[in-house]
Amino acid sequence: MSLADLILRELRHHWANALLVTLGLVIAVALLVAVKMTTAAAERETRRVMRDLGFNLRIIPRATDMDHFWTHGFSDQTMPEEAVRRLAASHGVFLSFNHLTPALEGRLDVAGRPALLTGLGETIVDPNEGKQPMGYRLKPGQVILGRAIATRLEARRGETIRLSDREFTVERILGESGTDEDVRIYGALADVQAVLGLPGRINEIKAIDCLCLTADEDPLAQLRAVVEKIVPEARVMQLTVLADARARQRQMAERYAQFAVPLVLVVGAGWLALLAWLNVRERRAEIGLWRALGHGSARIAGLLLGKALVLGAVGALAGYALGMWIALSAGPEIFKVTAKSLRPEPILLFWALALTPAFAALASLLPTMAAVAQEPAETLRAD
Repeated sequence: MSLADLILRELRHHWANALLVTLGLVIAVALLVAVKMTTAAAERETRRVMRDLGFNLRIIPRATDMDHFWTHGFSDQTMPEEAVRRLAASHGVFLSFNHLTPALEGRLDVAGRPALLTGLGETIVDPNEGKQPMGYRLKPGQVILGRAIATRLEARRGETIRLSDREFTVERILGESGTDEDVRIYGALADVQAVLGLPGRINEIKAIDCLCLTADEDPLAQLRAVVEKIVPEARVMQLTVLADARARQRQMAERYAQFAVPLVLVVGAGWLALLAWLNVRERRAEIGLWRALGHGSARIAGLLLGKALVLGAVGALAGYALGMWIALSAGPEIFKVTAKSLRPEPILLFWALALTPAFAALASLLPTMAAVAQEPAETLRAD
């Protein structure tokens, strides 16, 4: 009788044990698939929510009068626009920075009262990640108005307003924020440079740090070292509270993944090893009889490990289906912002089929070694 026939007979004869082993594998795989998908979704959700909080780095000219910067909210000095391209082109810079956005900010009288004018250039993101750029993307001739400015001008979306000697179309009006955003006007960088009479100049590069280190880990020193080397005429200012909150949230998501996956593996391995051990223990006489009838250790080991491999494959398929269903059913209710990014991941099925049978066989290895090491005569005498 072939080994495959023996394995099938074994599964039919000891169906209760096979069912329990398969159930344990299904639960373990389902939990791993669900945890993996929801952890990835949690990380995406965290990145998106933290990103929507805004830029947390401001790279300004080194010669900035800091009293002016803190009282007016922008630098009184400028630097060449190409500084942002120089920074982005430097090897390895995206390990520290991302969403590099050149900006020019200044004050302008609008309807007889001051307003903040911000020009935003094209955002440069890490080309290896394909992230959507942050911030507003404006075409030449378009502006976005803060709520107070829109009220002051009695402007509506689609209407035309005049800034200095140039006309612009209102692309959007922001909701009331309770900050200086309410008296701010956003425009394309080239347009604002023309209005302020500073062609080719910027006074800030907005960015997000990619180090995700908390304040006590001193990320600012590392960020400043990178900028000073590439753009020596600039310095880095960090919005510490915002950056620290972002780093702590990202680290929390990573620690959750590092805890959850090993926990499921340990519990699953323990369950399988216990069932395999009980199975061998209950069948000592049967295994002793096989040995007495001339079945070698390799054949008995092949039977027990082959059974584990078969049940592992079945558990992988059913567990993947169950875990995917759990993640796709519960995920959209938990992760509102990135719900659309939750979708079946065939790569997880590949890894489930590749690893679960091996995992089941490994969990059965010690009981199998104990089974083949038994002395047939002593086993039959004891039973």
